[in-house]
Amino acid sequence: MAFETSASRLPDRTDLLQAVGFVVLVNVVGSVPGVLSSPDTPWFRALEKPWFYPPEIAFPVVWTALFTLLGVALWLVWRADGPGRRLALGLFVVQMVFNVAWTPTFFSAQELFAGLVVIGTLWVVLVATIVAFRRVDRRAAALLVPYLLWVTFAAVLNFELWRLN
Repeated sequence: MAFETSASRLPDRTDLLQAVGFVVLVNVVGSVPGVLSSPDTPWFRALEKPWFYPPEIAFPVVWTALFTLLGVALWLVWRADGPGRRLALGLFVVQMVFNVAWTPTFFSAQELFAGLVVIGTLWVVLVATIVAFRRVDRRAAALLVPYLLWVTFAAVLNFELWRLN
């Protein structure tokens, strides 16, 4: 009989409920700034947008999908055993703080450059989080890659908004 670890066994009902809980938690935390701040303001509408600015509907769809992936990744690391788990979880929390801070910095404070600093810091901490997740569970790290790609795109978008305005 092969030795099973928590990362290799199939999830049972309790595991699945716990995973759903993590997904819901990350989606709620991630969506709070969007509820409190909105791009639907005269200030933002008046900004010159770059040619590659996506349609408004893309943002809630993409963020919901990404926060769902983040929730699953967080759950995988949470349930893992071994070294590096606490560091990975701590880095996840730090990157979420920067994620949550970007929206009010950019939209509520109307600070394009400060938003660029926040998202740049988020990018660096996110790369560190992926590296830390990889040491605990490669699947969890892989689930964060689409998020890194989106944050990279959002940083370029933030830069262009700052440059144009």
